[in-house]
Amino acid sequence: MSDAASTPTSSAPTSSPLCPHILDATSESFTVDVIERSRTAPVVIDFWAPWCGPCKMLGPVLEKLAREYDGKFTLVKIDVDQASDIAGSFGVRSIPAVFGVRDGQVFDAFTGVLPENSIRQWIDRLLPSPAETLIKQAQALEATDPQTAEAKYAEALAIIPDLPEAQLGLARLALAAGRTEEAAGVIFALERRGFLEPEGEKLKAELILRTQAANSGGVDAARAALAAEPKDLARKFALAEALAASGGYEEALSICLDLVERDRKGVGEKARQTMLAVFQLLPSDSPLVTEFRRQLSLAL
Repeated sequence: MSDAASTPTSSAPTSSPLCPHILDATSESFTVDVIERSRTAPVVIDFWAPWCGPCKMLGPVLEKLAREYDGKFTLVKIDVDQASDIAGSFGVRSIPAVFGVRDGQVFDAFTGVLPENSIRQWIDRLLPSPAETLIKQAQALEATDPQTAEAKYAEALAIIPDLPEAQLGLARLALAAGRTEEAAGVIFALERRGFLEPEGEKLKAELILRTQAANSGGVDAARAALAAEPKDLARKFALAEALAASGGYEEALSICLDLVERDRKGVGEKARQTMLAVFQLLPSDSPLVTEFRRQLSLAL
């Protein structure tokens, strides 16, 4: 998939007087009509022009299906003569050209006139499955209604057993509720496949940090213990663990790097593993990740 192009928006969408699910978009209204709208339901973009004969054949079929599907997707018609910038950003070279957009990204596309049945099948592939719909609903509810979110993830798993997105959602909820053993069980089960999704790697990293910090007694206690024995590398590592578990990533990484440099084969190895776990939790483009990855590489 690729990101759908977007432009500043200032105009309200123009809908068909007969169907609210058919819009005529412009360059100015594109962001609202397509990008923002696609985050709640799929959008089908029909690039056309008044002089295009095939467009006059395809357009009525798309409009018929938009009415029939009654809100499961929105048909957005874009006149390429009036919005050549948008057509160009999508790489449109001939019309009619049709793009399916979900969650702000191009999901699929076709050009030319297809039989109605083929278009219907194309639209059906664009629409989220019942399990995908449940996943999206659950994700939206995680912060405000975790019990309902958990039920929706379970319902999705009843439709598609072993669905990773649902399993990761349940692990995320369990971890947020402090049920670390339950979360760990889900993550380790997924890991037996031989790989983990990025979200799974992130949850695994958080589990590692929480487990490591469980015996530290918290940042204040770990800091006090180190103050009593400043040269004790184990106590220094315990402070790094507590800091990492509480979100004090920069200080934790700094301490861990120092331990790697001082005692690479001893506590430094544990410190290295903690650094890798913190890297998983932070965005890949985080300045902290960039800088400490570089320093860790030099230290090794």
